[in-house]
Amino acid sequence: MTEMNSQGSSSRGTFGETVPADLASGRAVDLAELYALDAVTDAERAAIDQYISSAPEAERRLFQERVRQARETLAKTFTAEEEPPSDLFARIIAQLPAQGSAQAAAAAPEATPAVPLHQPAPAVDGDELSAARQRREDRRRPGSARRWLAGVAAAAVIALGGVGVGAYLADQNDPLNQVIRAEDVREASVPVSAGGTATVLISSSKDAVVVKMNGVPAPPAGKVYQMWLIPKDGSAPVSQGLMDEAALSKPAVVKGIASAAALGITVEPVGGSSSPTFPTVAAAPLST
Repeated sequence: MTEMNSQGSSSRGTFGETVPADLASGRAVDLAELYALDAVTDAERAAIDQYISSAPEAERRLFQERVRQARETLAKTFTAEEEPPSDLFARIIAQLPAQGSAQAAAAAPEATPAVPLHQPAPAVDGDELSAARQRREDRRRPGSARRWLAGVAAAAVIALGGVGVGAYLADQNDPLNQVIRAEDVREASVPVSAGGTATVLISSSKDAVVVKMNGVPAPPAGKVYQMWLIPKDGSAPVSQGLMDEAALSKPAVVKGIASAAALGITVEPVGGSSSPTFPTVAAAPLST
């Protein structure tokens, strides 16, 4: 079966210094938790809204789903009367992606020795005071805070019981997200003869295409849709997986498109065929 899934390219590296920089590098979806937890300024929120409003449908839906999950988790788990667990911050830091752990550790609250009641606090000399001020300034710098703030936001939701760490980190390597966030991604829709359309998101740099069926009816009883890559050299089409009724609502990722001229979809018996039954019900050119 073709991979069906709902990340970001590993080549994008760490977060930039500003939200516009992250948007310019295609990291809008990675800002979803910051957006959901209102950890952005009004100007940053406006920039994200503007970007998402014109983003490809798949990317827009993924962003909105992550925002919804974060807000829903907080709404379900927040109880005003209860004190937060004493180890909450440590649990959040422990679940951060590795690249942010050093910066997060630097911003951790520093333990202060308890001072008995009715006794003066110990004096703080000038050097210690200067060091404390410097630590506060370091925490305020975008370069030392923004690079792990998104991780903190996501991990906070994780710590409160909503989103699994595995799911969050898996998103960072999801083939679907790698395609929709690719700088060279292009989108096209083609009609399906049975009704509806097939939308393709094509990325040559990722050597892959995302296929999403929109309003396409279920295949006839005893039949499935089968996807094929049609080679440029005229050789036999290569099967890329089956789509039954349940799979129609999920995007499919097809890899290895460099040598293909088009993606074709046919109707085949359950279990699929070794060669396509023509005519195709949809065909999308992959080469420019």
